[in-house]
Amino acid sequence: MLRRLILAVLACGLAAQAHAQSPVLKLPAFTQLRSQATESVDISIGSLPLRIAGWAVGHDDDPDSVATQALLKGLHGLYIRHYEFATEFAYPQAEVDAVRSQLAGAGWSQMAQVHDQKKNENVDIYLAVDKERITGVAIIASEPREFTIVNAVGTLDLDKVATLRRHLDFNYDHDAAANTRGRLPLL
Repeated sequence: MLRRLILAVLACGLAAQAHAQSPVLKLPAFTQLRSQATESVDISIGSLPLRIAGWAVGHDDDPDSVATQALLKGLHGLYIRHYEFATEFAYPQAEVDAVRSQLAGAGWSQMAQVHDQKKNENVDIYLAVDKERITGVAIIASEPREFTIVNAVGTLDLDKVATLRRHLDFNYDHDAAANTRGRLPLL
């Protein structure tokens, strides 16, 4: 009897977990677009390479390096797709919209939406939140000749994201950043 009860509870828990919204987006392969694009970026980094990167960065007493290591430790995946084309609307907008529609599900909160109808430019920024913790970020930007999708999965601290940006940006302007204290840059 006890074994049946434990199995029933376990089955309910697995079912609930299976129905939970994952911050990992299902990105189309876009294989046909690579040959058509003038420029393409296709990055899929899982947790192991991110942990290795965190280990490589973290052997320094620099506070930015320590914060970068902590940020990379919290990440489970980073997925980026970017395509540019010589002509307008060379990509299937329906595929980009299909990715956007995944963000309408439970667990995602829209943080920013910018649409310029004249220029046909759209930017959407979403956060996946679980119990007041950021567990994912999604950014979708599209223009007539290009689109970009960024999906970062894992526990994210926005202060640490800003630190990572400073750590990896060789052209980072420390004086300009000092004027934005208290405000977090998007990327």
